[in-house]
Amino acid sequence: MLKLRDAGRAGVLARKAVYSAVAGVVAVGSPGLGSSFAYAAASHTADNAVIVWDRNAQTAIWDIAGQQPQVQARSFAMVHGAVYDAVNAIAGTPYQPYLIAPPADGTESTDAAVATAGFLVLNALFPAQQARLKTQYDEALAALPGGSAKQRGITVGTQAAAAMIAARQNDGAFGDQTWTVGIQPGQWRPAPPAFASDGAWVANLKPFLIPSASMFRTPGPPSLASHRYARDFNEVKAIGSATSTVRTADQTQAAIWWHDRHLAEWEIKRRLATKQRLNTLQTARMFAMADMAEADATTACYNEKAAWNFWRPVTAIHLADTDGNPGTTADPGWAPLLVTPPHPDYTSGHTCFTAASMSALAYFFGRDDISFSGYSAASGTTRHFRGFSHALAEVIEARIWGGIHTRTADVEGAKIGKKVTAYMVAHYFKRR
Repeated sequence: MLKLRDAGRAGVLARKAVYSAVAGVVAVGSPGLGSSFAYAAASHTADNAVIVWDRNAQTAIWDIAGQQPQVQARSFAMVHGAVYDAVNAIAGTPYQPYLIAPPADGTESTDAAVATAGFLVLNALFPAQQARLKTQYDEALAALPGGSAKQRGITVGTQAAAAMIAARQNDGAFGDQTWTVGIQPGQWRPAPPAFASDGAWVANLKPFLIPSASMFRTPGPPSLASHRYARDFNEVKAIGSATSTVRTADQTQAAIWWHDRHLAEWEIKRRLATKQRLNTLQTARMFAMADMAEADATTACYNEKAAWNFWRPVTAIHLADTDGNPGTTADPGWAPLLVTPPHPDYTSGHTCFTAASMSALAYFFGRDDISFSGYSAASGTTRHFRGFSHALAEVIEARIWGGIHTRTADVEGAKIGKKVTAYMVAHYFKRR
């Protein structure tokens, strides 16, 4: 578990080197620097800067870079970890810092700090977008009042970003690991139509919060000879087929909605912050908590995938005559509703991710019954939820309705997500 302030001389030197580099990026071409802008005022501006830079992050992460969900999680966590540390410092550090608490007296421009932290992390993540991001950043600063508070806010944001960038150097992202292709019954192998393999490095990514990616190891998928395996198999075979006659129209829409790579969950967090009238500090803390829990739950999930290497439903159904279970029947022509992702079934990345997100939001708000909705262009529909547990319950079903996960993979994945959030609550973001 990395706390940069305790990382020793090597960590401090790394942070200083990154700080010098990112400060140079900010200095070039920045517009006029500005007047006193107290934290209290910045916390309640009409346009919450944390929400604005979350939208900017989504543009860079998905709209342009097209990162897949397991990669998006790391990027958003880096952005909002840095933003949180900057805002928390200007607010007087009422909560535990994630990495650092840059020196601040509360008169710094929070909006300048948020913009700077967000820009510098995104610039480090996406150097090919540097020109576009710099224009966006310069426009954000130009809209702020001039004066020394603006410059001091930039300094706070720069320090927070430098700490995050240094902390994530050599964290295992985009490594050359590959999934093991099995030949025995139950072992994963690439699935049609693309027969692709991708994302194995996520299993070895350094977590943001939890001490080890393998700390929440599960009992594993059911034995191929078991009644439970046959039950999971026959359920997804019947309802997850592309030509299923038992799946309803609403279930089909839900499966597609949850599979949208442009995750509605990012927009849901922004809507919640607006609807619940969160100030800048509250928004920064909520986003950091949810995004870091999501990132670590995804890493823990992928670590499970690597540990168990379990085949996907489409493979299991095509090769059921090899599984030794009298309760299963092969169908070589079976196809799922959704395209099968390029990694093993167990555990489900989406249920790990969503359980972490929804349990973090429930903890933050202190209640489960806040209603919310989200739109998916993939399904062309808006889905409405009574509360956080309602959304989690639906995604568990939706991955089965889509034909890409078994129930056990979904249920065990949700347990991992909740455990990651529980660990976070016990160790991070607490009021000082």
